[in-house]
Amino acid sequence: QVQLVESGGGLVQPGGSLKLSCAASGSTFKIRVMGWYRQAPGKQRELVAHITPGGTTNYADSVKGRFIISRDNAKNMLYLQMNSLKPEDTAVYYCNAVGSPYSWGQGTQVTVSS
Repeated sequence: QVQLVESGGGLVQPGGSLKLSCAASGSTFKIRVMGWYRQAPGKQRELVAHITPGGTTNYADSVKGRFIISRDNAKNMLYLQMNSLKPEDTAVYYCNAVGSPYSWGQGTQVTVSS
């Protein structure tokens, strides 16, 4: 069973940047489409970006042009570079496989506020 550990969140001012990391255990990480999800208070969890094993990426309209998803299959790592952050990006961010998710990790809190 794959375990996921997210890190890198924090408090940042509007317009700032953060880079999230996700460490995955297990051997199936490298063959799965992986994504970053977020859940804001009172809202459903949403997929904001995903990346195929070969590196093809896709983004939600709300983050397109500001966020960059990447992965290192050799290290079982997933990343999310977040730039030009807005208050509406405030949420708990999670990484997981797309389609048939693994067990969810604890996530990492991102707060965008002045």
